Amino acid sequence: MSDPTLFQGSTEPLAARMRPKTLDQFLGQEHLLGPGKALGELIRRGDIGSCIFWGPPGSGKTTLAKIIANYTERHFEPFSAVTEGVPRVREIIKEAEERLKYQGQGTILFCDEIHRFNRAQQDAFLPWVENGIITLIGATTENPSFELTGALLSRCRVFVLEPLTDEHIRTVLTRAIDQENKGRGEKGDVRFGAEAMDLLVTHAQGDARRALNTLEAVVKHVTSISQLPSPITADVIRQVLEKPLPSYDKSGEQHFNLISALHKAVRGSDPQGALYWLARMLAGGEDPLYLARRLVRIASEDVGLADPRALAVALAAKDAYHFLGSPEGELALAEATIYLATAPKSNRAYAAFGAAQEAAKQHPAEPVPLHIRNAPTGLMKDLGYGAGYKYAFDSKQAYLAQEYLPDALRGAAWYEPTDFGYEKTVKERMEWWAKLKRDATP
Repeated sequence: MSDPTLFQGSTEPLAARMRPKTLDQFLGQEHLLGPGKALGELIRRGDIGSCIFWGPPGSGKTTLAKIIANYTERHFEPFSAVTEGVPRVREIIKEAEERLKYQGQGTILFCDEIHRFNRAQQDAFLPWVENGIITLIGATTENPSFELTGALLSRCRVFVLEPLTDEHIRTVLTRAIDQENKGRGEKGDVRFGAEAMDLLVTHAQGDARRALNTLEAVVKHVTSISQLPSPITADVIRQVLEKPLPSYDKSGEQHFNLISALHKAVRGSDPQGALYWLARMLAGGEDPLYLARRLVRIASEDVGLADPRALAVALAAKDAYHFLGSPEGELALAEATIYLATAPKSNRAYAAFGAAQEAAKQHPAEPVPLHIRNAPTGLMKDLGYGAGYKYAFDSKQAYLAQEYLPDALRGAAWYEPTDFGYEKTVKERMEWWAKLKRDATP
């Protein structure tokens, strides 16, 4: 792929010109393409059927689909669910039928952003995938379990692509720079300092296309300067780069992955991890009040009565952000995150409420015991409402043994405090009450 016009006036983007043509040139996805791995073996045998490639931008979905077409000697028909619709699909199917009938050549229909099709549009592929007129390769950045129909998924194998590693990105950049220098002649080589290369790699965030687009923009910028800096420094690159935002999609799977990571880091008492995921979501544009609501939930679910102050701290952080706004109010969210992560943990209140809800579902009509019913009328008193009720404050200990559950649930113990934090005190108090109850029971 040596191209003397690289960076120098070609109308085709660098990312397209540097696209690998063979599996040997392809970088990454060793878990799919390495020796003995299913996808690699299927491609080499030329025996691959319809499939879905699920992975982040720049991980090689389109490139891999084109490589499959080359290895299987099938016609490659690109199609975008963003700009084209079902009528174009029908045209492609008709062309594929004629190609198979008269030339004996199969067709790979590569549908980029296939998750953009609604369910009815996805179903339009089914008969043609089923009868083998086309081999469908769909590419998506979204979880197919949520975005694709069960009928389509049942006819396709799903392969999960991973972001490229920093070393993969570095290799992609090095290859492109080497190609550029082959065509420069007396102009001299374009060279990058170590810090500049590190910045290009970091900025790519595992996206090969982003890496090459950035490289192309940087080289075009420096070659327009009368005296080419050698080597190109990180400061030069910063002049060209836009502010790099962390990879984040507020409405897609990434949103749920990151909030799950934040929640689990807090639950796992790791303030460093919790702060990182909080910062990632804020930098990606997440609504800080959504994060505040999640912290309030975590305070109730995972800290609970091990530290009753946790809920107050989380609510105070919500109020502080609401009062200050961004960016000042974000510090209050960070403070609450640290507090929750370092607080003693207990999910016993959460578990107890879940068990009580299940009991209420299983016993939805149990009558309230007579002795704890209110008796505002004479008739109700005559019927025994409130009879035998013991007023707790008639005892010096403010506790008198009696039953508060329906007969069918008597003896249930849903809330059982831990030995951590404030719950240890709660546990001691409950054990004391239980002893008083045993002593008072004939």
